[in-house]
Amino acid sequence: MQRQRFCQEKEAWRGDKWPLLARTYAKRAGKWCTLTFMRSALLLLLSCALVRPVLHGAQSVPAAVPEDYSGMYSFLRDGEFVQITVEEKGRVTGFISRFGDSESDKGVFMNQFFKSGKLEDNKLNFTTDNVHGVWFEFAGAATRGPGKKPDEDAYYLLRGTLTRFSTDADKITTSQVRIVEFKSFPRDAATN
Repeated sequence: MQRQRFCQEKEAWRGDKWPLLARTYAKRAGKWCTLTFMRSALLLLLSCALVRPVLHGAQSVPAAVPEDYSGMYSFLRDGEFVQITVEEKGRVTGFISRFGDSESDKGVFMNQFFKSGKLEDNKLNFTTDNVHGVWFEFAGAATRGPGKKPDEDAYYLLRGTLTRFSTDADKITTSQVRIVEFKSFPRDAATN
């Protein structure tokens, strides 16, 4: 509306100088001014509508693809490993394959499946089932390691605290805590 008033004021000024010409011009100029204003407003609106998605596309950073920490990792001794599978909503399943170290299972290779496990961002924790009076709890983080590609050793690392619980014949539970770093084994190129 202001634009139209501006055009009419302009016409009035011209009307004082040239009365006959001004009346004719005022009729046309009023229509021209309003039409030009409407065209300009429409053009401006369309330009904004076209430019806005481009600007938003340039500003928005694509969401980072979450790392897939699923795989096999080293464990405490050579020949032992941890298998981790990250499922929906950060649920973690897997098992530890290790050599027994108690009197009843010394040297026997056994699997201890996860009773519970969770991955939130890169924070990982799991607890294994009790097998022959021994179970483990891990609390730490899954991070990128020195490996350059998933098919190399230590592409991912599990760093944190591993607690080994053991219960003896008298039902007394003891625990041993240690800081650990488990390295991922190379992934098979066919699974990537």
